[in-house]
Amino acid sequence: MTLLERLHRAGMREVVTVQPVTGGLAALAGIATRRDAPPVFVKGFADPPADDVFAAEAEGLAALRELGGVATPEVILADRDLLVLSVLRARPRSEAFWERFAHLLAGLHLSTTHPRFGWHHDNWLGRRRQINTWNDDGFAFFAEHRLLRWLDQPRVEAALGAADRAALERLCDRLPDLLPDRPACLTHGDLWAQNILATTDGEPALIDPAVSYMWAEVDLAHVWSTSPPPEARRMFEVYAELTSLDDDWEARMPVIQLRQHLAVLAQFDDDWGAAEQIRAVLAPFRARP
Repeated sequence: MTLLERLHRAGMREVVTVQPVTGGLAALAGIATRRDAPPVFVKGFADPPADDVFAAEAEGLAALRELGGVATPEVILADRDLLVLSVLRARPRSEAFWERFAHLLAGLHLSTTHPRFGWHHDNWLGRRRQINTWNDDGFAFFAEHRLLRWLDQPRVEAALGAADRAALERLCDRLPDLLPDRPACLTHGDLWAQNILATTDGEPALIDPAVSYMWAEVDLAHVWSTSPPPEARRMFEVYAELTSLDDDWEARMPVIQLRQHLAVLAQFDDDWGAAEQIRAVLAPFRARP
């Protein structure tokens, strides 16, 4: 069933056309033109992985907006088959935009600290369920629910050998030595550069969250690792100043980004180099002969 047919079945009979858009990896998406109303953004899965995918995404958008003060699109409809949102615009190609985004992201992280890691229920990262069982220990939470949880996925099993999996387990055991002990805060959870857009007046806005209370650097690592444009360089400097990051933060990014590389490897036939990057990070943790 096409997105247009789904919209009509959901009661949005005023939609006349849906123009496909690219950029997302997991779902079908388009801009729907409506009679006598502004266009809307719509997405759906060809085969929805569960009934709660879009409800969880809508909840995540609301959490970012209401708890963290982040601009997000208005949710017009969220059901099993469709998510319909107000239309955002492409982000400006300017250093000033990224500086404003640094303030937005720092404000989100600094204003939403939480005593525990997790979320009040599981939600979704792409087509895979994100496990959010509460834990007081951030290292244990990250190891169990953000790294090791991917090892039983068929594509991960096919790509990573026994030595790779053992190295990941050793890295998890060493997390308290590799990463600083930081509090949990509300995180977007899937903050690659494609999920940073702009409001109609050009201010930063976010889409496609997989929220949880987690280390702030999970978001930072994702932006840092997904080829942000040259004008984004100042964003990292400003964020570091606002959040009092130490000088070693860049060295931690590959370890933290392992979570996202594993998620990509688990879900897509083309892993865009994720397996190679995983092995590079794990290299120091391989057993010596």
